[in-house]
Amino acid sequence: MADTSVESLSEYHDIVSKQFVSEEERFRFYNTYDLQKGFSVRKSYVEWDGGNQEICLRKMVCSREGFREAKHINRANKKRRPRNISRVGCKAKLVIAQDRKTGKWFVKDFIDEHSHQLAPPDLACLLRSHRRIRDEQKADIAEMEISGIRKHQIMDILETRYGGYDKVGFIARDIYNFCYRYNQGTIDAGDAKTMISHLGERQQRDPQFFFKYLVDVEGHLKGLFWSDSQSQIDYAAFGDVVIFDSTYRTNKYNMPFVPFVGVNHHRSTVVFGCGIISHETSEAYEWMLRTLSLAMGQKHPISVITNGDLAMQKAIRAVWPNSNHRLCVFHVEQNISRHLHNDEVKAKFKGLLYDRCSVDEIEIKWELFLVKHKVKSEESWLHQMYQMRKLCCYAYQVGHCFLGMRSNQRSESLNAMLHEHLDGKMTLVSMLQHYERNLSDLRRNEAVLDIVALETVPFIEASASIFEKDAARLFTPTVFDVVKFSIRDASECNVMEVLDGCDATSYIVYKKGSRGVLFYVDVEMNERSVIGIRCSCSKIECFGTPCSHIFHVLSFIQAACLPICCVRRWTTSAKYGLNTTRKSTLYDYSVNLDRYRELRNLSHAASFRASQSIESYERLKKLLSEEVATNDLACGDNDGVWYGPVLPQTQQSDSDTTGMVLDPIRVPGRGAPKKRLQAMPMKKKRSTNKCGHCNGEGHNRRTCSKLKEVVFFDSQ
Repeated sequence: MADTSVESLSEYHDIVSKQFVSEEERFRFYNTYDLQKGFSVRKSYVEWDGGNQEICLRKMVCSREGFREAKHINRANKKRRPRNISRVGCKAKLVIAQDRKTGKWFVKDFIDEHSHQLAPPDLACLLRSHRRIRDEQKADIAEMEISGIRKHQIMDILETRYGGYDKVGFIARDIYNFCYRYNQGTIDAGDAKTMISHLGERQQRDPQFFFKYLVDVEGHLKGLFWSDSQSQIDYAAFGDVVIFDSTYRTNKYNMPFVPFVGVNHHRSTVVFGCGIISHETSEAYEWMLRTLSLAMGQKHPISVITNGDLAMQKAIRAVWPNSNHRLCVFHVEQNISRHLHNDEVKAKFKGLLYDRCSVDEIEIKWELFLVKHKVKSEESWLHQMYQMRKLCCYAYQVGHCFLGMRSNQRSESLNAMLHEHLDGKMTLVSMLQHYERNLSDLRRNEAVLDIVALETVPFIEASASIFEKDAARLFTPTVFDVVKFSIRDASECNVMEVLDGCDATSYIVYKKGSRGVLFYVDVEMNERSVIGIRCSCSKIECFGTPCSHIFHVLSFIQAACLPICCVRRWTTSAKYGLNTTRKSTLYDYSVNLDRYRELRNLSHAASFRASQSIESYERLKKLLSEEVATNDLACGDNDGVWYGPVLPQTQQSDSDTTGMVLDPIRVPGRGAPKKRLQAMPMKKKRSTNKCGHCNGEGHNRRTCSKLKEVVFFDSQ
C-alpha cells in the first residue's frame, strides 16, 4: 500500500477482516467504500464450484483496470467516432472467496493502490457503479413520462426534489436507458400483438369499446381503428360534422395516423375515433370510413372537411355519398400561392372561391374565367381546381351545415398536439398511450367548461332583451359570445314587407346600409308559439345559431321567448341523457403501485407537517428510517416488477386470432412531417425500382397484388 499511515493501515485491516453472508452484500459494501474514495468498481473474474452450481470466488476491480484491446484501436474502417479511453491499467482490486464450511465470504486479496487521479466527492456520485435508480424513483419516472414530461425535464424535477444532482443518484442518460428498456419490456410479445391484445381486454371491460384491424396475407398489421364508448357518445351528440386528416412520423413504422375529430357544444375539439393505415390509398381510406360508420351505428355525418387528397375524396364519395364534402380552404389558399404567380389571376380565383352568388351565376363566372385565361389543358392546376370547384367554392356550399368551419384546422391542431412529444421511433403501444393522454386533456378541458356552464351564467346588462337573457341561459358561454353579436346586430335590421302564406308567413328584411340586399324569414306559428323559423341567409342551417334577421323578426312579432327551434346543438344540455365516461381505462396500475401511490401521497402530507417542528421531524424520520431498513431491497432492476401503469391484455393473448398479428412493415420513403399543399397531386413518374414487399419486377409496393389481399378481423 502506498499510504502507510495509521489510519490507512487500520482501514485496511478492517476491510480484510470483514465477513459477509453473500456476494451481493460484499459488492454493496465495496461500492460504498469506493464512493468515499472517489473511484468506480466493476465485477470482473469469477470462479464456480466443481459442479458449476454456485460462485465460489469473485474478483472486483477498479473500473479503470486493464487496457482497451488493440482490435478496437487499430480498426481500419471506423464508422463511429471512437469512445474516450477510460482503461489506464489500474491495479486496485478486491477478491472475495466463499468458505465451503461456513458459507460466508471472506477477503482473499485486496489492493488499494490507484494509478489515476481519484474523483472529488461532488463528482464521485456520477461514476458508473454509483449511479443507480431506486425502485421508487423508477415508479415516479414512469409516471412522469406517461404524463408527457420530457426526460430532461424529469431530471430537473428530481434535482429540485432531492436538492441537487449529487443527491439524485443518477444522471439524465440513465433515465433515457431505463425508459427505453421498460418500454421495450412492455412489448416483449410483439408490438402489434400487444396492442391488439390490449384493445381486446378493453373491450371485455367495456362492451361498447370498438376496434377493428386488418392484416396482409403474411399477417403483418396493415390497418387499425378504435373508438371508446365516450367517443361514440360524442359522435352521437356532435357527429354532424367530421374533420379528418393524416399525420406522419407518429410511430417507427411511418404509418399515417388518422384521427376523426369534430366540435362539441363548447366549440372545442372532440375526438370520435382514430386509426392507422399502411398506405394512403382510396381502398385504405374506404376501409377506415366503413369501419367508423360500423362503430357509430351506421350514422353518417352531414358534412366532412378534408384536405385535397384524391384518395380521401374517392373514399368519401363511395362510403358517404350523401354527406357534404368541403376542401380545407387553408390548403387551397396555399396552393394558390404555389401555383399562381399572376396577381390578377390570384384575385379572380379567390373571388370565385368566396363569391356568394347562386350556383348558376358561379358556373357562368367559372366558364368566363377559363376562357379569359385560356385554361384548356386538363393537366393544369386551374383546370383540376375547376373539376373540384363544388368542394371548395362557397357558392356550392350555401345552406350546408359546416358549423362555421372552412378548414381542417381542428384536425391539424390535434396533430400538432400529438407531434409535441412524438418521434419517429415510437412503438404502437407508446403511440396509443400518447394518444390517450392527449384525449384525456381534451376531455378534462370539456369537463371544466361543463362545470362553468352548469354553475354560471354569462353576465348581461339589466336592460338586455328577453332573447339575450334566454340565450345566456340556454347556450354555452362560448357560443353565447357569438349569439350575442347577432342579437345586438338585429337593431340594424328593418322589416320591409310581410307576406302571408298558407303554412308560413314570410318577412322581407333588409339591413341598414346593405345596398338593397333582402333576406326572407319564414315563420311557422301554432297559435302564438313559433314552431319553425328559417332565413334565406341559411346561418341557422350552416352554423346552428340564429342570425340577426331572425332575432329582428322575433322581436317584430313580439315573441315571448326564444323558440326551441332556434336552439340546436350548442346548448348546455346537448349531451343530456347520454352517459359520460371521461376517465380512460389506460392508466390502470397494479395493486402494489396503487398502494405505493396512496402511501406516497400520505407521506408527502405527513412530511410537510412534521417538518414544521423539530420533534415531529425527528419522530417521523426515525419511523421512516426503521421501515426502510426493515424492507431494504436490493437496488437495480427487478424482473417482473411494473413501475408504471399495467397495460391490460386479454388472457387469450396466445390465441390464433392475436397470435397471427405481426408488427407492421415499415413504410419506406416517408421522411419528416409535411403539409400536402397540392389539392390535386401532379403526375408521378413510373417507378423502376423493385417492389419492397415481394421484390418483384414491374410494379412498386403501392400496387403490389399481395398487399391488396387482406384478411379482416372484427372486434364484434
